[in-house]
Amino acid sequence: MSTRILVIHGPNLNLLGTREPGIYGKTTLKQINLELKKIAKNRKVILVIKQSNHEGEIVDFITKTKLKYQGLLINPAAYTHTSVAIRDAISASNIPAVEVHLSNIYSREDFRHTSLISPVAKGTVLGFGVKSYFLGLEALIDLISK
Repeated sequence: MSTRILVIHGPNLNLLGTREPGIYGKTTLKQINLELKKIAKNRKVILVIKQSNHEGEIVDFITKTKLKYQGLLINPAAYTHTSVAIRDAISASNIPAVEVHLSNIYSREDFRHTSLISPVAKGTVLGFGVKSYFLGLEALIDLISK
């Protein structure tokens, strides 16, 4: 059986490339996804990529992971700081999750300094722009491979 990883991009990440490029860069979500797929192909894993601006839909994606996926790479975006529901879904999934963020949430506004997701993730990669995704995927694949 091939290793399958679910990638979830949270709210407003569909606007990457045009949304606050000084914070989030000029790379689009499509470009990030293409690079993630290249990494996955080289590492012989299958990626399924989802994006949603809706908390309940993200929860639904996660609750279905246990039966289909061996890992979760997630950028919960603004839900990082507010969603107990996403946190609980990750915890209940019992699969390794890696949280990623383009910006360093700890160098931004105070309300962004708390992640409800980090305590249930195996690790968090943040502050490296789009490379946060790529480093996070590599780390998750290594984690699963052990």
